[in-house]
Amino acid sequence: MKRRLTILGSTGSIGLQALDVVRSHPERFEIVGLSAGSDARTLEKQAREFNPAYVALESSNVDDLEDLHAKKITGPGAAVRLAEAPTGVVLNGIVGFAGLAATVASLKAHNIVALANKESLVAGGDWIIRLADDGNRLIPVDSEHSAIFQCLMGRTGEEVREILLTASGGPFFDYEEERLAEVGPEDALKHPTWRMGPKITVDSATMMNKGLEAIEAHHLFGVSYEAIRVVVHRQSVVHGGVIFKDGSAILHAALPDMRLPISYGILYPQRVDAGVKPVGFGDATWTFDEPRDDVFRCLPLATQAGRAGAAHPVALNAANEVAVQAFLDRRINLPRIADVVEEVLEAVPEFGAMESVEAITAADSWAREEANKAVRRTR
Repeated sequence: MKRRLTILGSTGSIGLQALDVVRSHPERFEIVGLSAGSDARTLEKQAREFNPAYVALESSNVDDLEDLHAKKITGPGAAVRLAEAPTGVVLNGIVGFAGLAATVASLKAHNIVALANKESLVAGGDWIIRLADDGNRLIPVDSEHSAIFQCLMGRTGEEVREILLTASGGPFFDYEEERLAEVGPEDALKHPTWRMGPKITVDSATMMNKGLEAIEAHHLFGVSYEAIRVVVHRQSVVHGGVIFKDGSAILHAALPDMRLPISYGILYPQRVDAGVKPVGFGDATWTFDEPRDDVFRCLPLATQAGRAGAAHPVALNAANEVAVQAFLDRRINLPRIADVVEEVLEAVPEFGAMESVEAITAADSWAREEANKAVRRTR
């Protein structure tokens, strides 16, 4: 039986690579829906190739979609409405906080979610896990969380001492802070191993990506922050692992290619050839280093926000999104991203429980306003 699949963010990095997997295994998939933000032309080409029942476009410019036979969902909130449509698996590849509402809608519609939008768990936390029936309908697609998920299969929580999150360290891991102040967006977007969108690539350069992943891992795997160990692995071959109470460890290794965790996420528990070469061992050298928290302060700020809970992770994510965009727009330098995030975290008021999209959006909006004020103070 074919896997019924909806892809949210089909014109972005995750979506494009997911469609590569589908293209390689057409006998295994039925595409139910595709969604995009504003790239109607690419969405139209995808719809003609994969013949989905639905296409969704956040933009109201639908000229390129007029001749399609698919049902069209357009305007703000289109992806959320598509996420509610019955399917087998929803791959949420939407970037940033915008993906939260779609994750919620998918889970409330009782769809399985292959989650590539880490912000859903950063902002929604335990509420999202409960909506997913204690996580049973969430399959992680981030390479690190997919790795840990696979290492934990067949194991109980009582056996686990630590989970291991590996970080590439980005393009600037050996830099001192003075040199970091001189780098530009074009430098930060040159990731040494991964092909990703601009926001997540900058997050990798600041180590914020690993901080967000630590919060995500806390909720996905039900482990304390003290049991989450981050190490810098420059080769990006070991993606994660589990250290057990008897002192042994299981590590997951693969060449850096997102098609592998994407294919596993959308076909779980099946495995297929995703076009990724096997790991080579003949001349391989793997190294592991401690994070440089004194220089890359976003990682400790993120774990601090995760421990504080409530609205703090929401504020962390929102402030970071504002600061990253300001860096990409050349309004602040790279180290200032951590400063903006820290200033916002220090001022978080009491918002109550983060257990609805409305409550989370209110905290998110407040944090964005505060972050924009912090960015303007830089000038």
